Amino acid sequence: MDASPGAVPDDAPTAAPPAVGMRLRDVEPGDLDAYVRMRCDPAVMAELGGPQPRERVPAQLRRDLATVRDGSAWIKMIVTGGSAQVAGTVTLYSHGSVSEIGWMVVPEFQGRGLAGRAVRAVLALARADGRWGLIHAFPATTNAASNAICRSAGFALVGEEQTEFAGRLFRTNHWVVDPSAGAAGSSAGGVDPSAGAAGSSAGGPGGAVPPA
Repeated sequence: MDASPGAVPDDAPTAAPPAVGMRLRDVEPGDLDAYVRMRCDPAVMAELGGPQPRERVPAQLRRDLATVRDGSAWIKMIVTGGSAQVAGTVTLYSHGSVSEIGWMVVPEFQGRGLAGRAVRAVLALARADGRWGLIHAFPATTNAASNAICRSAGFALVGEEQTEFAGRLFRTNHWVVDPSAGAAGSSAGGVDPSAGAAGSSAGGPGGAVPPA
């Protein structure tokens, strides 16, 4: 596990990146290049044990498209402004009786508030939809940015636990939120001070990658 990708030393001068507009859309067959950029990037996948082999990514996309078609998952691509450029993804899916959310943002768009705004937008959609119940997140304990997103989006910390992903055990924080209750920090247009996390959960402790 490493610190949040893109982190700078405490004594380094910092400047806030310019704000970026965003919209969410469902994953599409043409998103293979975006999937490769996220799932094969060492920085984005740092909290999930490292990048995936590129040859596995097309099958992951096909599985994700199938889950969206059958309604068992929401896989929302974060698209910047009025462009078609994919900056990341937010996934909400159920396994057993548990609904789980996770996110990724590619390094060049981290630090701009996209992850937090996208998570809050998906929670608002879940509140309107009404079928997801309590929503859980399991960011690695080392992923300060994703844990801050959970906190600012209204999640409550349950505690630490071990989470298995891809045959490895990770130390994670277990967060939970009731989207039907709303939260002070859950509006889709809010500003997340930590946004730009490389990921949170959904199938693992560091990114929106449901189990294969």
